[in-house]
Amino acid sequence: MTKPAARKGTIVPDMIGIVSSNIPRSIAFYRLIGLDFPDAKEGEDYVEVKTKNGYRISINAIELDKKLTPGWTEPRGQRLTLAFLCESPKHVDETYAEVVAAGHKGIKEPWDAFWGQRYALVEDPDGAHVSLFASLG
Repeated sequence: MTKPAARKGTIVPDMIGIVSSNIPRSIAFYRLIGLDFPDAKEGEDYVEVKTKNGYRISINAIELDKKLTPGWTEPRGQRLTLAFLCESPKHVDETYAEVVAAGHKGIKEPWDAFWGQRYALVEDPDGAHVSLFASLG
């Protein structure tokens, strides 16, 4: 494999977009795990929030994604997951319980992972896996 040519300018991660079949439902889910999305206005196909560490996360309507993506097809499988750092192992447990109690699917209950984290997996309203974790040490 050849080394790519040097880039002109800097490229940095700035935003993660989540494609949603129901923006208000997705906003409610992601608020449960700490993203302070504003309420979507009627007919709005995009909403975003800036996290405390500077990342922007958007929720985009499927219809918008279809307009922007030539040959759009329904995604299958897990190719990308979002992972949220919690304050403590107890916070992982509490957040997981709150998400499941709100009617969302728990993929894997909190456990102490061999790599030194309290870890859990939940599913967002469109089937994307979302990790919740905190250091055990």
